[in-house]
Amino acid sequence: MSERKEMSFLDHLEELRWRLVKSAIVIIIIAIAIWWNMDWIMRNIFMSMLRSDFVTYDFFCSNFKIMCVDHIPASIQSRQVGGQFGYAIWMSFIGGVVLGFPFIFHQIWSFVRPGLKTNEQNIVRGIVFYVSMLFFFGIMFGYFVVAPMSVHFFGTFKITSEIQNEFDLNSYMSTIISTVFYSGLFFLLPVVAYLFGKLGIITPAFLRKYRKHAIVGVLILSAIITPPDMISQVIVSIPILLLYEISIFVVVAVEKKRNKES
Repeated sequence: MSERKEMSFLDHLEELRWRLVKSAIVIIIIAIAIWWNMDWIMRNIFMSMLRSDFVTYDFFCSNFKIMCVDHIPASIQSRQVGGQFGYAIWMSFIGGVVLGFPFIFHQIWSFVRPGLKTNEQNIVRGIVFYVSMLFFFGIMFGYFVVAPMSVHFFGTFKITSEIQNEFDLNSYMSTIISTVFYSGLFFLLPVVAYLFGKLGIITPAFLRKYRKHAIVGVLILSAIITPPDMISQVIVSIPILLLYEISIFVVVAVEKKRNKES
């Protein structure tokens, strides 16, 4: 702690620079590995959602009698000269960020942690593990629930049988990647609630007061990112609402701790 205080502003910037460089190196290494296995990744991770035997479709069809289809009448087209090349680079970079998230967050946290008091460091012990766990839970939720629902609905929906669904590569990949990535970030809600609770920005009373507003907001969000049927909206809404309730308990624990110390 004392060594940290003796560091100058330029020393702090130098440390931050090196931590960002390390993170960039990890992202690049993972991105190269993804690029090397691009064909397998596209066929088995992204294009698999266009197959009727995708694991999500089988599960929901067997248990909820939805998303049952023998064939998804959709195909992917690349209509730009550098479309496939450009998106291969973008997908490799995003994959590097997602898979390297624990290391990246560890570097950021290692830079911030020395500035905290000893008791504050003890409170947030293991934060890298918990944040990474929540992030990957969100990634899996987005990949196995939200993204397949969107692909299935838009792939099978037709105004008339004379119009074929031929998705542009950019549109198709953007839908999946953004949905999956933002789901991962959204699952960090309890962590954000904890930090805001520590700063005194939000309180349990505040979260309880606006619970009804949050429910309405979650239902609207679910209606936007899922097909227009009640079952799909409920499936997506429940985990998000649970995260909201968990955030309330987290802020309650923070407030109790603060009152005990005072």
